[in-house]
Amino acid sequence: MFCRLIAGELPAARVFEDAHTLAFMDLGQVNPGHVLVVHKRHAPTLLELTADEAAAMMRTAHRVGQAVAAAFAPPGLMLLQCNGKAAEQTVGHVHLHLVPRHADDGVALTWPRKEPARPILEDYARRLREALSCG
Repeated sequence: MFCRLIAGELPAARVFEDAHTLAFMDLGQVNPGHVLVVHKRHAPTLLELTADEAAAMMRTAHRVGQAVAAAFAPPGLMLLQCNGKAAEQTVGHVHLHLVPRHADDGVALTWPRKEPARPILEDYARRLREALSCG
């Protein structure tokens, strides 16, 4: 669906566009000013983007986020990016939500804190360092 929107085959309330990204209003506005940022190259998740492509998305999010702040003056701005069904991704094209936030706006983002012991956290960190050194 986003590929067709990027190609201009579907209508969209476009906010910003450059060579690599497109920002447009989310049809399901959580709060006024809710914008989606997509990379123009189809990639199902963030993990299929290159580092430069991911950076392009964040540059656009930063620029559009400043515009959201100026136009809507929300006391908060949430960036949400989900990858895969288990992470609640509902569209198979990498995208980033910019959601203006207000006190008592009904948006809830909760998860159970597991608070593992320090040795377990150190093991997690070691595993990630090892994965980073291989890439």
